[in-house]
Amino acid sequence: MTEQAFPGILATIGDTPLVQLQRYLPDSRFRVFAKMERFNPGGSIKDRSALSMILGKLRTGELVPGRSTIVESSSGNLAIGIAQICRYFGLRFICVVDARTTSQNLSMLRALRAEVEVVTEADAPDGNFLPVRKLRVKELVERIPDAYSPDQYSNPLNPQAHVETMREIAEALDGRVDYLFCAASTCGTLRGCAEYVRRTGMSTAVVAVDAVGSAIFGDTPRRRLLPGHGASVRPALWTPDAADEVIHVNDMECVVACRKLADREAILAGGSSGAALAALESMADRIPDGANVALVLADGGDRYLDTIYSDEWVARHFGEISHLWKEHPIMSDAWLESTEATVGAGLC
Repeated sequence: MTEQAFPGILATIGDTPLVQLQRYLPDSRFRVFAKMERFNPGGSIKDRSALSMILGKLRTGELVPGRSTIVESSSGNLAIGIAQICRYFGLRFICVVDARTTSQNLSMLRALRAEVEVVTEADAPDGNFLPVRKLRVKELVERIPDAYSPDQYSNPLNPQAHVETMREIAEALDGRVDYLFCAASTCGTLRGCAEYVRRTGMSTAVVAVDAVGSAIFGDTPRRRLLPGHGASVRPALWTPDAADEVIHVNDMECVVACRKLADREAILAGGSSGAALAALESMADRIPDGANVALVLADGGDRYLDTIYSDEWVARHFGEISHLWKEHPIMSDAWLESTEATVGAGLC
């Protein structure tokens, strides 16, 4: 085996593995593949967006290490991606978060020397933090010399990064992707993947997965428990033709799907990944035999240990629902033999 040396940690962003999920829906007659974005160095798909939005500005000289300041609003993953990039290039980073941001994410940001501003008062009409966070970013950019806000909600470099995500999926499956399930938040991943599909003439049906209570596809905004899934304000990157179909998934469905994925595939994934899986299950009877289905799993479950993977938190919000994911499928001897051969080959 030839080992590849990378010229710095940022060179490892992208080219994440595509993994076939053989146990999640064991009776399905189509194949399911998961794009494992947790393998980016910052732990999520947002590393791609962060690098795309910052690197171009560095190359043009609009951002200068040691002088420029980046200010951005983020619920967690993008903030960590930007913090890593800013630390690498010597840029100051001020991250505007809200009271729902986990202590783990705050600790990671501070370990990477990001300056954190926490917004504690939500927007009065609907109780969401995003409008207040964006207003605070605007105030900081106006006040601080040489400040720049990438603004993931409107920056075209965000979806441009995910054209590459879809290219990787398509090439891994020899161009045959019949369905793509992608959670929507900023619409960066959704729009970038859809642009690749349209540009290359693929016949892929793009399924957008949104949260119940998210404004992106016209639902009435309301309180949601899981950060990074859905949005209280429709982002500027939204386009009506990005998706062929939209499926709304509630918080409990996300939790159940994440727990089922951990139970059946030994994969810990985040809330938006659970949403994509729940949407797939709701459409399973409409997917034809032999189809190739790809899902974008945006991050790992390590940032959700106090929520999705906490029995106490789940019971407090949803009651006793463990029976919904603990019904483990019984695998045939032929399936077990096939799996053993596959794993054994990979370890050789």
